Amino acid sequence: IRIVILDDHELVRRGLRALLDQESDVLVVGEAGTCAQALAIAKRLHPHMVLLDMKLPDGSGIEACKLLLAQVPQLRIMVLTSYPEEATVVAAIRAGAHGYLLKDVKPDDLIRAIRTVAGGRGYLDPRITQQAFRWIQASVSSGDSIQGLHQLSPQERLIMPLLAQGRTNKEIATQLGLSDKTIKNYLANIYDKLGVSRRTEAVAWYIKEQPLPSLV
Repeated sequence: IRIVILDDHELVRRGLRALLDQESDVLVVGEAGTCAQALAIAKRLHPHMVLLDMKLPDGSGIEACKLLLAQVPQLRIMVLTSYPEEATVVAAIRAGAHGYLLKDVKPDDLIRAIRTVAGGRGYLDPRITQQAFRWIQASVSSGDSIQGLHQLSPQERLIMPLLAQGRTNKEIATQLGLSDKTIKNYLANIYDKLGVSRRTEAVAWYIKEQPLPSLV
């Protein structure tokens, strides 16, 4: 299993390499501290899998998943991060990730997860699975109060997925060709329509409105 480690902390990369080098069926072929570096390595070496963090200097893990898979479609993506939030997990899977683990995972469980994902199956950290079940149940129970995406304007619907990807107001404005002030006004309208007061609440609402993605 040829692996590239994508994490902006060198200490984390070294620790993972030391652990994985002990496995006869795993080979770390490269390390990267940014998404750009990982893309260059993946294009050159065509690894089987990338282990990546969700927070990177030049973008989010969500963007990294999309870019890596666009370049190497057969690549398997395993997220290894400290972020357990449901919205982040689902957004990562929607972006193409095949597995999601928290960084305090036990070494044996990490190796097992890598082999599972490399074998073509999906893998979720058991702690996240329990959270996901509770989240889905809460989503279903509150479904009658959700009016759906139709209550948002076409422009607001374009903003929501960018919001879920963790984009800043400036990044959203640049992508949509609008001013920062206009995006701020759109967000105020979105919050008002959804009955929320924070960015994270709007993202959670948006994720719940989407079909549940598959890990396989």
